[in-house]
Amino acid sequence: MKGRIIRIISNLYTVECESNRYECRARGKFRNMGMSPVVGDIVEIDEKNQVILSIEKRRNELKRPVIANVDKAVVITTCTRPQFSSFLLDKMLVNVLANDIEPIICFTKFDLLKEEEKSFFYDLIDYYSKIGIPSVINTEIDTLEKLMKNHTVVLTGQTGAGKSTLVNKLDKNLHLATDDISLALGRGKHTTRHVELFKIKDYYLADTPGFSALDIIEEPENIRFCFLEFKNESCKFNNCKHLSETGCAVKRQLEEGEILSSRYENYKKMVVK
Repeated sequence: MKGRIIRIISNLYTVECESNRYECRARGKFRNMGMSPVVGDIVEIDEKNQVILSIEKRRNELKRPVIANVDKAVVITTCTRPQFSSFLLDKMLVNVLANDIEPIICFTKFDLLKEEEKSFFYDLIDYYSKIGIPSVINTEIDTLEKLMKNHTVVLTGQTGAGKSTLVNKLDKNLHLATDDISLALGRGKHTTRHVELFKIKDYYLADTPGFSALDIIEEPENIRFCFLEFKNESCKFNNCKHLSETGCAVKRQLEEGEILSSRYENYKKMVVK
């Protein structure tokens, strides 16, 4: 019988097969092969003995959060408390796009901003939407659900960004634990302890543990392909890295104001070691 892993707690894998769920163990051969089942894996199980027999080849896989076979990732980005970081946002986008997963940006805690601060985020929403990354405020639930319709979606974001709060808005029956921001540390407290897929209406949604720091897992020479607005068809050199090369179309677009300066500065931080 085939199914999908929807939750892992300790060494127990919850596998959903049609309308049934089985609490399974993994065979020792996976450990010997240097691999472990993860949430989102399509697996074959022995339902009688409740053992995972095999894992299908993954379409994609994220390392942080650890999940496989997802269609879209909602990148949860807090406007304040903890403080907004364009660098963290762009790092999350790179990790998502490098795995051929479609990103959606969701800005949270917009209601905590002063009126004069909101225009900055409206401009960001317009910019990211223009380059092909749908961007919403977390109160725009209908718009967000249309983007997630019939897809398997993962939420990713720093601790305290509001992932579990958003899930509770999407399904009021879940009642996931949430917590306040630590004022002393200026960051959130972990409430989600494991990755879990929830069936909500016509989509699957995974809430995930947050993080306080995030590494780029993509090779530096490939990061430029994850900046969707960096079109290098007009660059003088096909392998242009958009740094100090002559005839760089990206640098020209930057000077003309077509590329957001913070995006370019974040790109340089990622590729220049």
